[in-house]
Formats: sequence, C-alpha cells, structure tokens
Amino acid sequence: MRLYSKYQVAGIVLIAAALASGGTLALEAAGIFPGAARSQAQGAAAEEAFPALQLLTNSPAETDSPLPRPAAETAGYTQDEQQNISVYKNAKDAVVNITTETVGINWFLEPVPQEGASGSGSIIDTRGYVVTNSHVISDATKIYVSLSDGSQYEGAVVGVDKENDIAVLKFTPPKDITLTTIPFGDSGNLLVGQKVLAIGNPFGFDRTLTTGIVSALGRPIKTQNNTIIKNMIQTDTAINPGNSGGPLLDTSGRMIGINTMIYSNSGDNAGIGFSIPVNTAKRVVSELIQFGKVRRGSIDAELVQLNSSIANYARLSTDKGLLVSQVSKGSHAEKAGLRGGTEGVRYGSGRSNSVIYLGGDIITAIAGQKVDTLTDYYSALESRKPGETVEISVLRGRQQINLKLTLAERAN
Repeated sequence: MRLYSKYQVAGIVLIAAALASGGTLALEAAGIFPGAARSQAQGAAAEEAFPALQLLTNSPAETDSPLPRPAAETAGYTQDEQQNISVYKNAKDAVVNITTETVGINWFLEPVPQEGASGSGSIIDTRGYVVTNSHVISDATKIYVSLSDGSQYEGAVVGVDKENDIAVLKFTPPKDITLTTIPFGDSGNLLVGQKVLAIGNPFGFDRTLTTGIVSALGRPIKTQNNTIIKNMIQTDTAINPGNSGGPLLDTSGRMIGINTMIYSNSGDNAGIGFSIPVNTAKRVVSELIQFGKVRRGSIDAELVQLNSSIANYARLSTDKGLLVSQVSKGSHAEKAGLRGGTEGVRYGSGRSNSVIYLGGDIITAIAGQKVDTLTDYYSALESRKPGETVEISVLRGRQQINLKLTLAERAN
C-alpha cells in the first residue's frame, strides 16, 4: 500500500475542497491549474471592450473569444505554446489564399490570360466579405478566393483604397457553410514589445503561422504609389511574399493589423515588416462597403508643388509648400479667403507643359501638419471628410496667415 506524506494529503484535501466549492476558480485561487479562469475572464473582458466591426447591414461578424482548451489537450505544452495553438486553431479557417489572373500579350500580340499576383486575406463577415491589400489584386481580371477546406470561389471587388493599400472583396459561399471570421481588435492600445502573430500564405505555403513582437509604432511609410500610410505597425514577425493582406493578430486572436510590406534588399523577410493598423482598416473598410470608395476632403483649388526652379523664377522666400495657382469660383476655398496667382507662365516640357499662375498663397501646413509636398498634402487630408473645417497656414508674400477652410470632396 502506498503511503502519502502530510503535504500530499494536504494537497488532495485542498483539491477536493476546491472542486466542492466552485471548480476551476477555486483551484486557481489555491495555485493549482493557474490561468484557466483568468483566460475566461480576460476573453469576456476583451469581447466586451473590442466588439467586432458591424458592417453596414445587420449581419455581425462572429466575435466569440477563444476558450481555454481542456487540460487533456494542453498537457505538455507551455502557456505560451498553448496561446499560439489556441489563436491559430480559432483563426486559421478565416484566412484565405487569394490568387489573381491578369491579361498578357503573346508572340502574336494577342491578349491571353496569365497568372497574376497572390496573397492572403481575412474573412471579416459571414456573408463572404474579405479584407486584403489593394496591391494583391492590382490589374487583376479575375480573383480567386481559396478557403482552408480547399474550396475555391471567384471574388468580386467591393472597393479599393490605394492610399492605404486596402481592398475589400466579396465571394458567395454555399448556404450550408458557416464561414469563420476574424474580429477586429484595437490598434490604438498597442505597446512596443507586445506579442503578435501573423497567419498568411508565404511562397504558397497555406496558412503559415509566425510569431513576434511589436517592434515600433507610428511609422509613416511611403508605398509604391508614393502615398504615405501613417501610424504603421513595425513588427519582427516573419512576413514574406504571399503574406500580404493577411492578419496580424493579438494574443486574443483579434486582428490588430493587415500585413502589407517588408523591408528587405533580397525580397525575403529580414525581421522588419509593416502592418496597416486595424483602426485605419475599420474606417476604410466601412466606407468601401457603403460607398465603394473612401470619401476624402480636398481644397478646391489648383495646387502646384514648389521646387527650386519655380522659387528662383518667382523670387519666392521658400521652395517648399504648395503654390495656389487658381481658386475655383464660388468655392469653399474662395469663401475662406484663399488667393490664387495672377501671372500666368508656362511650366514643364513636352506633353507635361502647362500654364501655372504665380503670385498666389503658398500652403505650408494643414491642421497643424507641415506640408512641403503634394504627398504631405494627401497625408494631411487622408482621414478628413468633405464638409469638415480645417485650419490651413499660408504664406502670403512674407506674411504667415491662418485661414479656416471647409473641405470639398476629392474627385477620385
């Protein structure tokens, strides 16, 4: 017969008492099976604090938080491993593989279909809405969305926002299938050093999981089309070609970013990747689904980016900023007091030759953000809506003036 020490007897009694008085919660308080009850409480709190984005019809995305796995399934794994396993298990079926078909020209100068780009995407609504990068579907004539079960569907473009490199697609799943979705989190509460996970399809290897940390926040990154995406998340999570458009997840399995690009000389992961913050994505996705585009504010005037040639010719005190060449008659800009130029000169060469007007105001800042170039201008107004009033700073001669101006809607 086996004999037990007094400590073992005390432990058995403690377990029995805990089970009799409330199960897991009592066991956690006694220091046995730590974290099980805490995981449930944190999951409930996270669900309440960060509800999934409600898209613009009455079909909410699934928001159930991952539940702790039974002890039998997690035996032998560390708490960190259990966390990775749980996030992957709950999110993998919501990550899709996106492939495209484009049109090429053969030797006989005939248009022929050819393989295009490929990437990843996240199902964000059970009706088949998918968010990805706009560059993944660039120039595509056909788009295919492949699910984790191997089924493939043709997708349609709902809307594209090249300025933030975001696109929304939609495919129609069979009625007898309930799609798994990824809920949106909150990128506004991220901290450097926080653990993050990425799921995507690098080099065609479906639903690959990588882990890392948030390396930096608030990075302004210039995209291939020369726009600046503000507040990008920098991460050392391995991101490779094919990961583009896939989700960056927190440890609760909520999307906190869309993986977009890497910094590399070779084209492969070098430990520096960038993700679009989900708070930007939520705003953009909502507008794309509702309007098919993102409505942005604009100054209804003809603006010319200054350079040293224009500044020297016009004897200006600066070669940075936006010259107001002309102001639209009866526009918000005219009503705000913005002044255009009066001296017409030809600028440029060849087909780019055009007439600009010198002598007008020079815009140097918008809403407190410095504006040296047209890229700065678009960046300053990226999140501003038509009808919104902003303060702009202009240089008139050698005098700095501030004007209150109501924005018009930018033509796309």
